[in-house]
Amino acid sequence: MKIIILGAGQVGGTLAEHLASEANDITVVDTDGERLRDLGDRLDIRTVQGRGSFPTVLRQAGADDADMLVAVTNSDETNMVACQVAHTLFHTPTKIARVREAAYLTRAGLFDNDAIPVDVLISPEQVVTHYIKRLIEHPGALQVIDFAEGKAQLVAVKAYYGGPLVGQQLRQLREHMPNVDTRVAAIFRRDRPILPQGDTVIEADDEVFFIAAKANIRAVMSEMRRLDESYKRIVIAGGGQIGERLAEAIESRYQVKIIEMNPARCRYLSDTLDSTVVLQGSASDRDLLLEENIADADLFLALTNDDEANIMSSLLAKRLGAKKVMTIINNPAYVDLIQGGDIDIAISPQLATIGTLLAHVRRGDIVSVHSLRRGAAEAIEAIAHGDAKSSKVIGKAIENIVLPPGTTIGAIIRDEEVLIAHDDTVIEAGDHVILFLVDKKHIRDVEKLFHVGLSFF
Repeated sequence: MKIIILGAGQVGGTLAEHLASEANDITVVDTDGERLRDLGDRLDIRTVQGRGSFPTVLRQAGADDADMLVAVTNSDETNMVACQVAHTLFHTPTKIARVREAAYLTRAGLFDNDAIPVDVLISPEQVVTHYIKRLIEHPGALQVIDFAEGKAQLVAVKAYYGGPLVGQQLRQLREHMPNVDTRVAAIFRRDRPILPQGDTVIEADDEVFFIAAKANIRAVMSEMRRLDESYKRIVIAGGGQIGERLAEAIESRYQVKIIEMNPARCRYLSDTLDSTVVLQGSASDRDLLLEENIADADLFLALTNDDEANIMSSLLAKRLGAKKVMTIINNPAYVDLIQGGDIDIAISPQLATIGTLLAHVRRGDIVSVHSLRRGAAEAIEAIAHGDAKSSKVIGKAIENIVLPPGTTIGAIIRDEEVLIAHDDTVIEAGDHVILFLVDKKHIRDVEKLFHVGLSFF
């Protein structure tokens, strides 16, 4: 696939890295020559220096025969104009734009071919807010991913000493929970993936990914570790777009406080939010945290744009008694350094956003793609089309499907029903199939499984 990426920042660069390793023809456009040289040295891609909304720059980047334009510069306006130019002059089939400003996102009818021709809108703030909200709903989870509009969920937890299943074989999960159907999709032990078998023994500190119907998630989590109590008191450091959206989404169910430096922003937040308490000051101010009884907080969330400020305020909050801390980290190099110590969960906005982008780049009918373990693995939701003659999966039991190495099928969603995958489960047309890949180099093989042969047409 021939793809033009506008913007060599963290999202654009991470996306180029994902796609270049999968035999795509990638061109990255940016005004910053140094960023482009850095990307060009590391990846097998073309680079073009210039403004991505200029027709001459897009033509130089290969827009005449590009399959897709992904506009992820820091400017909403540049992204939107680039999509308009690509549509009008180059008839680019698929145009994806990152748009952050809520004033654009809330205008009905603004984004279609008769107005601004954007096929897919990506709002990082919305994606990250949803991601954090899921983590708040499942205390103790490292990652929570929705499939088929939330009917099934994939959850990552760390197995703890004393968990009922720790030290036991996976096949005993069914004995422990005869009325709950679940499947362990993968286990990471000391950062190495293990494909789970019935005789696989779960060890303490294993990172266990399991899939189940949404209603059964807490019951399965209790098998891996002592369940954390539900959060009640939440402190958010940073009243920017993510902080505001998250507070708005959760303030009806939790006691929420926001700490924000900017006085004007504080006034806006206090006028906009209903029950959230807005405090003006620095989240790294020890006296302010003590005054606001940070030791009583169940969860401290550092959501500013400054990685160092987020890390320092999180460490301070934990030191002063906050039970859990989650931190947004924009620099991917920091994520592995800090997660799992005093900081319980490090959230990478780029990786959360990349999954949304990848779903539209994958071949076959891929509904969603989720990056797991900082990009080391992927979870994919694909729809099976065709019939037994034209499809490699329809009409076959899972044990008879030749899956690429390191790939497992975790569940099938059929209409409203969640079917946990077993060897004798047969895939039918229209099924949503949830797959887990621990080795992304086999992604093309997975896509080919869900291609429909010519006999279908």
